[in-house]
Amino acid sequence: MSDALKYLLEARPEAMGAYFKFLKGAGTHLDQKTRDLISVITKVDVQTEKGLKQYLARALRNGCTPNEIIDALLTAFPTLGLAKIVWAVDIILSMEINDFAVEALNNAETWHDLGAAEDFPDGEARRITAGYRAVFVWRRGDALRVYDSTCPHQVTNIPELAICDNHLTCPKHNWKFDLDTGDCIEKGDQPLKTFEARIENGVVQAWW
Repeated sequence: MSDALKYLLEARPEAMGAYFKFLKGAGTHLDQKTRDLISVITKVDVQTEKGLKQYLARALRNGCTPNEIIDALLTAFPTLGLAKIVWAVDIILSMEINDFAVEALNNAETWHDLGAAEDFPDGEARRITAGYRAVFVWRRGDALRVYDSTCPHQVTNIPELAICDNHLTCPKHNWKFDLDTGDCIEKGDQPLKTFEARIENGVVQAWW
């Protein structure tokens, strides 16, 4: 807390208390996605990189799409200006979030080839890059599971070294995932994003 804010809280506690009460209730009639998009815009406006990453991750967890986030930034152009929007996009691109790739924003969903089925042994996980997206492919008998490589916590791109037996552990904050289900079993409470998978003519495919 800044010295100035601390001073105001001590000098005018009733006024400042009313102000913070107002802020807390100001978004009462807004849906969660709208509140999250506003939070992202405010962090871009003050150019707080850590805050932008935190609120961007929260917005994505709560259902905001990359297109909605980009549109929100562009709609706020009159107050943000181009320089701040470019600053924000540079940070977003540095995070290497699969869903922000241009191809992901503009292309219709389709099946993607991930490799020959025989190249995915039973009980082993592999990290595969197909076009703009990196995924983890896990095979257990005849069952195939394909997961996005992005950790749901702070949208960190999980590396191949994170694989250990039938688990995947994000190196940033040690969220641990069960590859049989995609569920987070340690530290966090959000599952990995899962894609529909199939074997077609001996080729493993995933839909996104």
